[in-house]
Order: sequence, then C-alpha cells, then structure tokens
Amino acid sequence: MTGSSTGLGEATAKLLAAEGANVVIHGRNESRAHAVAEEIRSADGEASVAVGDLATDDGADAVAAAALAGGSIDILVNNAGAYDQVGWADATPAIWAQTYNVNVLSGVRMIQRLVPGMRERRWGRVVQIGGGLALQPMAVQPHYNATLAARHNMAVSLARDLKGTGVTSNTVAPGAILVDTVQELVTSIAPAHGWSGSWDEIERAAANEWVPNDLGRFGRPDEIAAAVAYLCSDFAEYISGATIRVDGGTIRSAF
Repeated sequence: MTGSSTGLGEATAKLLAAEGANVVIHGRNESRAHAVAEEIRSADGEASVAVGDLATDDGADAVAAAALAGGSIDILVNNAGAYDQVGWADATPAIWAQTYNVNVLSGVRMIQRLVPGMRERRWGRVVQIGGGLALQPMAVQPHYNATLAARHNMAVSLARDLKGTGVTSNTVAPGAILVDTVQELVTSIAPAHGWSGSWDEIERAAANEWVPNDLGRFGRPDEIAAAVAYLCSDFAEYISGATIRVDGGTIRSAF
C-alpha cells in the first residue's frame, strides 16, 4: 500500500495484515515506515518496507523492486498523495502540475509496474483512495479537487482495461477523516470559525459547518480501512469500476 507509514494508509495496512495479507509499508521516511512494519510484526502479522518517492520514475522503480523482492504483488492500494489549503489566486500552474504528479501519476507509475503481474496470474485488486471532493469540489484546493476526480476516472478506465483478467479496479472515497493532520488543521482554523471548547465540541461544530454530514462527526481511519479490505477480498469479486463512499453522507447524491 502506498503512503502507508502514517494516517489512513497506516490504519489500512494494519487491517489488511490482520486479515492475513503480507503487507508492504511504503513511505518516504524510512524510520517511520519501519516502525509501522515492526508494529505489524509484533502483532503476529507479516510486513516489509519499501521506501521511495513515487513522484519520480526512479523512486517508483525503487519502491516496486523492494515490494517485489518478497514475492509477487496481488493487491495495490494507491493512497500516497498530498494536499494543501491553496486557493485559486495562489494555485500557480506549477503547483497544479506538481499536485497532479504526486496525486495521480504516482498511482499510474505503480499500476504500470505491478498490475502486469496480476494480469499474468489472473487475480488481483487495485484500489484508489479518492474522495468526495472529486464529485463535490470546494472553492479552495482546486488543483487537489481535480486530482481526486482524476483518480476516480483512472480507476474506472483501468477496470474496463482489466475486463476478463480476474483483476478488479475500484475506488474508496473517504469524507473528512480524523487523522493527525486533519485535527491539527481544524484546531488551527477553529478560532476563525468560532469553534471552541473541547476537541469533541470542535469536531461536532466543524463536521456540521465545514463538512456537513448525516453523522455529525469526522470518519475514523479504521472505517476507511474496512472498505478497502472488503474490496480486496473474494467477497468483492463482482465489483468493478465502482466507488464506495465512506463519508457519513457528505455527498448529497443518490448516485
């Protein structure tokens, strides 16, 4: 799983390991990636580490080689990416291009390196981590919103290309998920929005005003991890080119 040394990716890798998968922890910080792998092994799971920057071809080559050193790869979860709070006025073409490279082309690089082996073995799972902003973009982060839409589109195109191979391609679309970076962001902007009190109170206020949803809270990493684990299982054999939204009802659409 790419981007699995922290946050959402870490939670997903740990759940997949608990379900019996031999996971590869990827990140750019070697010590952090090894720490996650060691936690998994301490819980009787199997984990190895692949360190590298997927924003470059050489980095993707290094990550793929390290991942394949332990044997064939049957599951690819493209989670690695980045976001910021830059708006239209400051999102230069260079920022757009870099965001696209990090959030979209990183996944393309891993697909091109790992999916051919899945085709040959006639079984595999590819899961893109997308997001509700792909369908319902905000005024800020236009470049980030666009990369999520590209991830969703890429997953469907790949599903069509994988027809009849035994390999599936789908997307899990989280809403606002409570990871450390999100809590730090919400805490920093809380005074400007008039959100105060305990963290629970701030979370409820932010969930109602910033990312309105039916449950009045942020999602938890394990809730996303569970959706990914389902798509990676044999129970999801008949799911292709689909998007599973795990957002508490943030997206107000029946389709």
